[in-house]
Amino acid sequence: MNRVWTIAGIVCLAGLCGCNRQEKAAPKAEAPKPPLVAVAPAVPMDLERTETLAAEFHPFQIVEVHAKVAGYLKAIYVDVGDRVTEGQSLAILEVPELADEMSRAKAATSRSGAEVDRENEELVRAQAAHQAAHQIYLRLEGVAKARPNLIAQQEIDEAMARDRVAEATISAAKAALAAAQQGVVVSQADVAKTETMNSYAKITAPFAGVITKRYADTGAMIPAGTATTSNGLALVQLSQNNLLRLVLPVPEADVTKIHIGESVQIRVKALDRNFQGKVTRFADTVNMTTRTMDTQVDVPNPSLALIPGMFAEAVISIEKRPHTLSIPIDALNIQNGATSAYVVGPDHKIAIHPIKVGLETPDRVEVVSGLSENDLVVIGNRSQLAVGQVVQPKIMGAK
Repeated sequence: MNRVWTIAGIVCLAGLCGCNRQEKAAPKAEAPKPPLVAVAPAVPMDLERTETLAAEFHPFQIVEVHAKVAGYLKAIYVDVGDRVTEGQSLAILEVPELADEMSRAKAATSRSGAEVDRENEELVRAQAAHQAAHQIYLRLEGVAKARPNLIAQQEIDEAMARDRVAEATISAAKAALAAAQQGVVVSQADVAKTETMNSYAKITAPFAGVITKRYADTGAMIPAGTATTSNGLALVQLSQNNLLRLVLPVPEADVTKIHIGESVQIRVKALDRNFQGKVTRFADTVNMTTRTMDTQVDVPNPSLALIPGMFAEAVISIEKRPHTLSIPIDALNIQNGATSAYVVGPDHKIAIHPIKVGLETPDRVEVVSGLSENDLVVIGNRSQLAVGQVVQPKIMGAK
């Protein structure tokens, strides 16, 4: 019995000691810590609102090259894909009729020159005849004055008439000479015209570009480009690809914000590359169906990496605000049409500031009034926060 009591006493004492230790180890209740909230400072930044529009590249110029004169294709020097320079020879036509016209025009020029020579000689003879007749008349008139009634008046009148006829002959000779000289001018113009038409037998590139189509082969009959039909008139198609055009449909609301000379970022997914373009012109009228305005962007393509027909995404600048106070867009609190922001003050207490906003971008918004630089605004969930509540701010930085 004594042994049992001893063991039971020991167990009881051990339990009492354990209970006392547990009571002594229990911690005291602590005050709850302020909740951790994400904040971002209001800081000046360059804001820009852009519009991303899809468009298709077009050549800066594209033309089907025609022949001015009809003839047989004697030689063609280019094919599809060839790059040509301005003025480079593309093909040569054989036009036998032009050689005959040139011979006739040169013969007419020679004949006109001979007529001029003949009329010059006629003028010299007429002037000589007039001089002789005039001298005879002057002598007879002088004698009649010195010795009246010595020479019959009829003889004097006949001399005067011959003098006037000779003078009229000079005028006629001068007119004939002028007509012959005009004949020379006309025949020379015919020669120049024939030479010009003959030069059209050589077809050249009107500008530097790439041959995108070829319509004829050696020996083919090429009709003149002035023919009334349009089938088969072209020799080749030439495309200027070192400068491409993008026509962007800008929404009506942004029409007044587009300015010539603005830089445009061009993204071409097919090449996984970016290019730079520039607004060069716009239609200056709104399409009534789509409510957009066509705006042209020129994109330099010196390496010809871009190909007409490729699709591109153009990021065009609509509005800019340089160095303006801004906050993350998810810091906005909009209720009943009023805009505000939750602000954590220096005392770590929540306050609500009514604000006025301006330009919005996908991730930030301009603050026109209501905040100061470096004010900490709450971003994210604000449903558990109240005015005057103490919080622990965690700065997430400017997004």
